[in-house]
Amino acid sequence: MNLYEHKEAILENGFTVINGIFSENEVAKIIKVVENIDTSKPIFRKSTDLFAIRQFLKEIPEIKDLIFNEKIKEVIKGVFGNQYFVVKSIYFDKLETSNWYVAYHQDLTISVDKKEIVSGFGPWTTKQDQFGVQPPLDILENIYTIRIHLDDTDENNGALKVIPKSHRRGIYRTEEMDWNRETEEIGKVKRGGIMIMKPLIFHGSNRTFNGKKRRVIHIEFSDVQLQSPLCWAEKMNVFTHNI
Repeated sequence: MNLYEHKEAILENGFTVINGIFSENEVAKIIKVVENIDTSKPIFRKSTDLFAIRQFLKEIPEIKDLIFNEKIKEVIKGVFGNQYFVVKSIYFDKLETSNWYVAYHQDLTISVDKKEIVSGFGPWTTKQDQFGVQPPLDILENIYTIRIHLDDTDENNGALKVIPKSHRRGIYRTEEMDWNRETEEIGKVKRGGIMIMKPLIFHGSNRTFNGKKRRVIHIEFSDVQLQSPLCWAEKMNVFTHNI
């Protein structure tokens, strides 16, 4: 696992894929924990084609030791740095019958513990009692996202499609893009592999065509302390699991 090459790929293109981070046995254990949780809480989002858990690591603390195995800790140290901590976590289950797609976009909001008016932060959103806000650009540029894939994922079951290098342009609208000049890549990931991406890279996903699930654990990392009185909603140290 040449982490230097992956780090360079993220800086240059905005994403990279590393397979083989979780063994088949480790993936099965993670899935078993998820399948046995109480889904009646409002934090869980259920529909005919999507099941999602916000604040995943906070809501299911017993999953942490399974997620942060030695290989993923090695990736975090080698690519981000051991000063990075978790700031957001979501579990997505795009079901076999899913007929929805996600248009190209950038991830522009962070999760915080409360709504406070702070210069440079805004606009605000609220989803299931979770506060989200768009922070200053330098905070967004600092974040890394790891997507842990619990299923083989390709263009037939909603793998992420990305526009390489688009993370280096700051915040802008899809209407500003010259689609005749852009190159699209599909983030194909094997079961047990991860995709690392910068939140400012333009990304989206297509409908599911092959009747296969696409279960993903989405975790965001930063090493920035937010301006008081704002605090990260899910801050967790990877190496000690302290909140």
